[in-house]
Amino acid sequence: MNFIKKFFGGADSSAAESSKDNIEHDVRVATCAIFIEMAGIDGEFSDAERNRIVTLLQQQFDLSPEHAAELQKVAGEKLEGSIDIWQFTNRINQNYTVDEKMEVMELVWRVVYADGKLDAHENYLVRKLATLLRLSHSQMIDAKLRAKRKE
Repeated sequence: MNFIKKFFGGADSSAAESSKDNIEHDVRVATCAIFIEMAGIDGEFSDAERNRIVTLLQQQFDLSPEHAAELQKVAGEKLEGSIDIWQFTNRINQNYTVDEKMEVMELVWRVVYADGKLDAHENYLVRKLATLLRLSHSQMIDAKLRAKRKE
């Protein structure tokens, strides 16, 4: 835990930089928590889904494999301690533009399709996420189509 805190905001940073780092860290944790929730909603959290999340975190946030794995661990702990996913989507809504939220939704779809199928629970959650992220149905579908093209 200290490793990830140190990585995202060192002690010798100014207050403004530290605040920015904390927000970045919170958004990264929130995004990862959503990925983890999506991966496990069908009752299975496969190695393919776990690996896909680490890969997406590396690509999206320019992290090393170790930092991505640590972020996944921290996000999993935050998710376990939460009542629902609203706190995570709210953090994203507060800090991301519509285009950035569309990127998150595209990545969510890539997590969904990591195991090659979309089940009813995943379908329900992805629709709920779109609503919580204040994205329209057509934006959700656009993100889905972009994700499928990358598979």
